[in-house]
Amino acid sequence: MERLERSGRWLRAALARGRVRRRLPVLLLAIAVLGSALKDSELVPDTPLQNKRNPLNVYFVKVAWAWTLWLLLPFISLTTYELARSKFLYGRTKSALLVLRRLGALLVGTAVWYLCTGLFLYVENLTGECSLQGKPGQPPRLYASKRECHQDSGVWNGFDISGHCFLLSYCAMMILEELAVLEALSIDRSSKLRVVINVLLVALCSLTVIWVFMFLCTALYFHDFSQKLLGVLIGLSAWYGTYRFWYLKPLSPGLPLPNIPLSSKKYSYSR
Repeated sequence: MERLERSGRWLRAALARGRVRRRLPVLLLAIAVLGSALKDSELVPDTPLQNKRNPLNVYFVKVAWAWTLWLLLPFISLTTYELARSKFLYGRTKSALLVLRRLGALLVGTAVWYLCTGLFLYVENLTGECSLQGKPGQPPRLYASKRECHQDSGVWNGFDISGHCFLLSYCAMMILEELAVLEALSIDRSSKLRVVINVLLVALCSLTVIWVFMFLCTALYFHDFSQKLLGVLIGLSAWYGTYRFWYLKPLSPGLPLPNIPLSSKKYSYSR
């Protein structure tokens, strides 16, 4: 427990004042550019990470939104409820309503993930064609989608916007935004709630490290530069459009730290 507490304190200090949150978008863009340059220059050594079946890709990246969703769900619920009760002095009903409102951010995130991945697939189908060794005496078949092409063991050549760059950048930024609530929470060290929140904090930070690392692997081993750049720009635009614009409005899920003046010493959450 003591090690967990030390880890929690260290992570809170590292995340204080939004330094990591402000710098990560620039870092992700730099990784996309430099990683692509190294890939195109063929300077990247062969490693198991270039295999799409590597464990990190199969068990984490392929279900990145599920990992992000199911860890943020209890974190947002617990921290928002505690913030409402201890800082705003809300009653149970009003605190629960605030929790439900904030959980709307996860619904928005799910919609962003679903719509963008669908859009990427549509663009790839629209711009692609199937490379397939035709059988002698048979006319070439026209394929309408990547799925049909793969069913006949063909190779689909289309503009494949990097879903990994989109989703990993979006998930990483969303996690960092939600962790900002810890700057306003003060929970007794002997409280069981503090232990649970520390566990979730360590898990979410570990997940963010994995997302950034796998973003680097994507930049080094997969996709063309334009596909990666467009993917990360869409991911960052989705984050900016929600947390930096829409969530400032009354009719929205709101920010992790609502109704606390920016001038407050207890509030260093940078909008």
